[in-house]
Amino acid sequence: MTVRVRIAPSPTGNLHIGTARTAVFNWLFARHHGGTFVLRIEDTDLERSKPEFTNNIMEGLKWLGLNWDEGPFFQSQRLELYGQKIQELLDKGLAYRAYDTPEELDAMREAQKSTSEAPGYDNRHRNLTAEQQAAYEAEGRTAVIRFKIESDREISWNDLVHGTMTWKGQDLGGDMVIARAASATSIGQPLYNFVVVVDDIDMAISHVIRGEDHIANTPKQILLYEALGVPVPEFGHTPLILNEQGAKLSKRDGVTSIADFQKMGYVAPGLVNYMTLLGWSPPDSTQEIFILEDAAQHFTFDRVNKAGAKFDWDKLTWLNSQYLHPMPVGELTDLLIPYWQADYEFDWTGDRPWLEQVTALIGASLTRLDDAVAMTRYLFVADAPINEEGAKKLQQEGCADVIKGIAAAIPNYSPLTETNAPDLIKQVAKDLGRKEGQLKPILRVAFTGETKGPDLIQSWLLLNHRGWDGDRLQAALKIAK
Repeated sequence: MTVRVRIAPSPTGNLHIGTARTAVFNWLFARHHGGTFVLRIEDTDLERSKPEFTNNIMEGLKWLGLNWDEGPFFQSQRLELYGQKIQELLDKGLAYRAYDTPEELDAMREAQKSTSEAPGYDNRHRNLTAEQQAAYEAEGRTAVIRFKIESDREISWNDLVHGTMTWKGQDLGGDMVIARAASATSIGQPLYNFVVVVDDIDMAISHVIRGEDHIANTPKQILLYEALGVPVPEFGHTPLILNEQGAKLSKRDGVTSIADFQKMGYVAPGLVNYMTLLGWSPPDSTQEIFILEDAAQHFTFDRVNKAGAKFDWDKLTWLNSQYLHPMPVGELTDLLIPYWQADYEFDWTGDRPWLEQVTALIGASLTRLDDAVAMTRYLFVADAPINEEGAKKLQQEGCADVIKGIAAAIPNYSPLTETNAPDLIKQVAKDLGRKEGQLKPILRVAFTGETKGPDLIQSWLLLNHRGWDGDRLQAALKIAK
């Protein structure tokens, strides 16, 4: 069998991590079998579908490296095909027009509730005569088109993740609406469960891989495949992504869109690596770091979990760091510049070597790209405030003498270098009769405003390049003892 899979997001919001994880699994399965990955935009909800969401979805997939082989196809451009297929079901007597008013449907539901019946349509308009239809039309009623579902049917499929699954027709809620606002001469707006089947048939989709929240749609769609006289594809329903409480991850949990993860400073390889592990485990359980192409070689559904996958921020951040730490300085600098630009004013094109030195200084400590902003603030702003802990450090006896000694010695060590800066500290320590290790914490506070941070000598050299080291020493001297 030629494997053809699809990702079919609805452009009613930004690319959600759940949709993206589904795209990852589809992509991996397609690449594992040398198959085709199709992108389809399910935009039949015209009121809620927005072009900006479509762009966000497509850009997000590209950023993650999930390039599609065919598409994008837009459902809004395929309405004629849907109309033809609905008419085919009407002609076969497998669908019909139902003219119930909202009030009548509400009354039906209330009656079912009062007798503890399962909610669902009671198929009351399934066998309307031509005269009855004409009478409803004359009243000005619009119809929906319903697909007939026999209550005594049993629908089974072998799910790629969950194994054999069986549903009874009587549990599907009665005859299913497949189009709204129909009249005697028009089809109306086709709905999801119908158009997705028509699209999957037309695009020759062999495997429908999606989240387990779609399981309830599957038996209805299988009946539609049969009614349209085509083979049923294989289905695989992947585990949901859960929050810490074990509920489905949603907007209420904060960051859920791929664009948000990107803004927070996660890099695509790290995020997609983590998503691959959300519900799938590689054959080597000790392996946690791999690129998509490597995962595709081993991806099979017998290693996809049935249980939901809890989202672990710490694990994601750790994985992200594993991609940042070995990254070449030039490449990492390119990724960091937008974060620095958002907070600081600087001539980014005029002093690229200095920026790369900043990157080299902090690269091994980054877990997310946005970490760089706080970690390097003292290098980008002229006045770096000294925090409370640092101020206490400077209040210790003898700190003023250290700062004065360093400031006085700097002109004698120009230009300041990685070699002679330690010599300067050593000489001042000797002159003061103190140990070098006693001077360095004082200098760190003076230069950075904090008691902890990146390498002291490199920080000093970067400040010296901007001509700020002397100013920092003078500012620290005002509060030092």
